[in-house]
Amino acid sequence: MKYVALLSGGKDSCFNLLHCQKNGHELVAAASLRPEQGKEELDSYLYQTVGQDAIEFVAHALDVPLYRETIIGTAVEQGSEYGTRSSRKGVDGDETEDLYNLLTNVKSHHPDVQGVSVGAILSNYQRVRVEHVCQRLSLTCLCYLWQRRQDELLSEMIEAGMEAILIKVAGIGLTTKHLGKSLAEMRPTLTKLNDLYGSHICGEGGEYESLTLDCPLFKSRIVLTDVETVIHSDNDFATVAYLRIKNARLEPKPTSDAHAQLTVPPILDEDFEAVRTSITEVEPHSFAVHLSESVPHSLDFTTATKSNGKWVAVTNVQIECSADASIEDEITQCFHLLQERLASHNLSLAHSAIINLFLSSMDDFARVNSVYASFFGTSPPSRACVALDLPSGIRARIDCLAFVENRNNVNYERQALHVQSQSYWAPANIGPYSQAILAGERLLISGQIGLLPSSIALPSPRSLATETALAIQHADRVVAALRNGWEGHIQMAIYWLSEVGYINAVRKAIDVYDRDKVSVKLLVAVKTLPKGALVEKQVMAHTGRAWIEEEDSDYDSDEKKELVLKTVQPIFEQGNIVAGKLTLHWETSQSHDAPDSIGCTMLCLQGEYADNDVALVGTQLRSIRFLQRCLNNMLSIRNFYNVTRNPSSIRSLVSIILNSWSRPNYVDSRRWTKRRKRVSLVPCTGMVTVG
Repeated sequence: MKYVALLSGGKDSCFNLLHCQKNGHELVAAASLRPEQGKEELDSYLYQTVGQDAIEFVAHALDVPLYRETIIGTAVEQGSEYGTRSSRKGVDGDETEDLYNLLTNVKSHHPDVQGVSVGAILSNYQRVRVEHVCQRLSLTCLCYLWQRRQDELLSEMIEAGMEAILIKVAGIGLTTKHLGKSLAEMRPTLTKLNDLYGSHICGEGGEYESLTLDCPLFKSRIVLTDVETVIHSDNDFATVAYLRIKNARLEPKPTSDAHAQLTVPPILDEDFEAVRTSITEVEPHSFAVHLSESVPHSLDFTTATKSNGKWVAVTNVQIECSADASIEDEITQCFHLLQERLASHNLSLAHSAIINLFLSSMDDFARVNSVYASFFGTSPPSRACVALDLPSGIRARIDCLAFVENRNNVNYERQALHVQSQSYWAPANIGPYSQAILAGERLLISGQIGLLPSSIALPSPRSLATETALAIQHADRVVAALRNGWEGHIQMAIYWLSEVGYINAVRKAIDVYDRDKVSVKLLVAVKTLPKGALVEKQVMAHTGRAWIEEEDSDYDSDEKKELVLKTVQPIFEQGNIVAGKLTLHWETSQSHDAPDSIGCTMLCLQGEYADNDVALVGTQLRSIRFLQRCLNNMLSIRNFYNVTRNPSSIRSLVSIILNSWSRPNYVDSRRWTKRRKRVSLVPCTGMVTVG
């Protein structure tokens, strides 16, 4: 695609251009924001303004037109999100809107521009705002340095022939003597400061700023002929100083080395390459699926809600529309119904943490996304989407888990990871969803398919091994990107598969990947996955922290104890209950041994069904402490059932679960019916637990 480069003049914005070229994109223009006249440097949250005197030279060296605008806004919105969760509008007076105006101007002169190059490495603040602007202008953000290791990046920049110098220092151990030195000269010092103080090797903590004098894409080399050192502050901790560029010239290069050797990271890290090689390729087949009779009307569960603490679950949101109604009308009505149910708990769609979207046909994916997007703005909920054999007349079904947020209390914050850029890290979202939502201490990861992050395309030729390894790696990297002082653990992993014949092969891969060994895992074969993917991994994780009452003997027994955030040990248990010819396998993963523990429980029923055996299994289930705790705190139940088998098994498992819920008062048919409605049915063509 044709793209415009957002230029600061620094090493990152210029090095990203090499990766844009490597991925087949064409540079047609450059754009930059500058301080108001008379200001050399602006204390901006978003833009590098030091070295702006040399931006014209950088654009001339690249031989592309430069578009510039003045920064007139300020950092009005300083939070982790930009805009609102209900619309895509910007924030009046914010400096981000200056970028919107700049790129709008570029598009007016270059209507064929589709992408924007950004040199962000770690700054979520910068990425979120640039992506917000790009989304509003239908532009793709190209951010190939995102989440790369800084020591590797610095070495790659030097090896690729990048010549950049330090033009500002503002970090411990850096002084005016380092101004003007090249990356190659500074590498030993920057590595040492990283070892001693944890300083960012690439300056992501604001330790320094740089100016690129030459790179393989430059047609000319920049030569600084007159510079002046300006000291902003000088103290024992860290000197803040910069170079004022008073004059420079362009020096023609004898030959253009635009195709210099460039290191591109492998698509799989070493651990995940081991996952890939563990899988024996399975040829896709048209497995014959003989559907059993339809689910009895008495089991046609309807929309219901359940609240527990700061969480609200809404299940089975669906509308049976007339034959001539469009899928757009149906999904719109579904969202209106969801809004009504959330409103009954004084919540809105903005409180949604995760949505499971089930479609009867993946052919409707793009049309549903178009409507879906209209209900969300900044930081939409995470999501998993698969196609199922839904009941006749139903083309879409929604399950939602919402979180009651209180931004004044860290315990009740909702944080989103919503990456829309193409990179080498993990796929940009292919729909209106976030890669993950961290709410309280629960981490809800969107379904990850095996896309190549740099192109948002599936591997070619198709490979179950590669797609599985990529899906697992993507989920792992999403968790790592949100990790902030906590290690955490996986509580549940669902592997959605496009064919039942893939189950055994993917199960081998799970045995190799050991980071979610102590978790509830289920492999499920369904009708279709997005983009025709072969496998999709959906994860629920926990930070491994909990708010615990402080143990202090000085507290009076009647005095309310202070809550302290502590690391807690996860608990995973599993077992089997046998009654006659019926076997119930159970697994439970919980955050810690306390009544308010957050967790997941899985029950798998096998064998022949007899009423007395079903009742006996339910009785034994109530005697298992960890299981009973989870059942008592249950928000929702998802019932995976095999469409090739007798639907009476559905009622048997639901009976066991609901009759074990809180008290054995299952003779009350009205209570059974009320609880039954909270069950979400997931028809599949095959399933297996890994435990």
